[in-house]
Amino acid sequence: MVGTLKSLLCGAVALAIGAHAAPSCSAGNTARTFEAENAILSGTTVDTAQSGYTGTGYVTGFDQATDKVTFTVPSTTTRLYDLTIRVAAIYGDKRTTLILNNGASSEVFFAAGTTFVDVAAGQVLLNQGSNTIDLVNNWGWYLIDSITVKPSSPRPAHQINASPVNAAANSDAKALYKYLRSIYGKKILSGQQDLSWANWIAQQTGKTPALVSVDLMDYSPSRVERGTVGTSVEEAITHANRGGIVSVLWHWNAPTGLYDTDAHKWWSGFYTDATDFNVATALADTTNANYTLLIRDIDAIAVQLKRLQTAGVPVLFRPLHEAEGKWFWWGAQGAEPCKKLWGILYDRLTNYHGINNLLWVWNSLAADWYPGDATVDILAADVYAQGNGPMSTQYNQLIDLGKDKKLIAASEVGAAPLPDQLQAYEAHWLWFAVWGDTFINNESWNSLANLKTIYGSDYVLTLDEIQGWKTAA
Repeated sequence: MVGTLKSLLCGAVALAIGAHAAPSCSAGNTARTFEAENAILSGTTVDTAQSGYTGTGYVTGFDQATDKVTFTVPSTTTRLYDLTIRVAAIYGDKRTTLILNNGASSEVFFAAGTTFVDVAAGQVLLNQGSNTIDLVNNWGWYLIDSITVKPSSPRPAHQINASPVNAAANSDAKALYKYLRSIYGKKILSGQQDLSWANWIAQQTGKTPALVSVDLMDYSPSRVERGTVGTSVEEAITHANRGGIVSVLWHWNAPTGLYDTDAHKWWSGFYTDATDFNVATALADTTNANYTLLIRDIDAIAVQLKRLQTAGVPVLFRPLHEAEGKWFWWGAQGAEPCKKLWGILYDRLTNYHGINNLLWVWNSLAADWYPGDATVDILAADVYAQGNGPMSTQYNQLIDLGKDKKLIAASEVGAAPLPDQLQAYEAHWLWFAVWGDTFINNESWNSLANLKTIYGSDYVLTLDEIQGWKTAA
């Protein structure tokens, strides 16, 4: 009788969605798999040349921007599901754009491999009835075999470390860490890159971001010697003095070897393709000239961080960001040199310079790039996906990376996340910080209506709502 009922249920689901992407039902129907060859194909084709697929084939041909496969997925109720994509990235590391019900998009990374594997793709909030899940080209040239959805379990309580990793952290850093722990999973801090854009948000919405992110880029010696004058420290102090929280990143212009051509100007010297500076060679020993220049640069930044320490400003410090992307020189030679540089940076600033107002933010997702728990307070991701979605794929990756013992932040985003989505997905980002010009002021990324919704939400903390945070926790 049970087997007959199961067959009837599976048949009813198949009839409900027609021939497209009919699911294979598992015991209890807890997990359902949808074969790509049965989905709706747009610019893509079915193939069987690669062994190891399930069903009758797989989908390939992702070579144009609009190429996609569309799965139709029914749900008897509105609920959250874990999504897995079975894929073969036989042509190298790839990414796909995932779009749920023609709304918010997210990006899923596929590591290079020679066989079909299951890749965790975060969560999807399926509506009662019929839903669509699009996998759109993005980096392209991968093979999609199937997707599987399984009802998500409630997120367990976080087990966040009680103290900063720096045992000598000063009272300001400890107070910030304590406050961040107290709100994690309950609220999200609104944030914006650059003070001027934070003030712009206040003009548009009537609310000022709780957090402002600034960049130490113009304090890099290879820029200073070409005439740049940094103002980020003053901007950080201004925001801190009005009761705000400060995040600091560093687009570290390469210490030397800038091409300075029409195609690659000197001021783009943090990019891999704008310099011949080789971090692995520089770190090969401590006596070569380029190693000396690395230390020179770190010491120059120490001067600016000490100014913030003297001013009583604790800092969410995010150096060597987006390393695994390899588009910045500090990641260009792979994980090991980057992790070594992180260790040098931490030791030099903390133990040599005695800078103790920093909470250290690591900003890459891949496990083999992670420098380790001992020098990281907060894990972060930079996510540029349209639709103001919850970015649950990256959030869950960071939960796994830090074993749910590290705070997690959306340190750079193109689109500010909608609070109802964050809560529905249990994506407990500690803060978000929208990038500046062409993103925060771009209707296709952040409509004014969405910004007003976000900044007016009880779930989103703004500057006026965090006053006295140093003593509130």
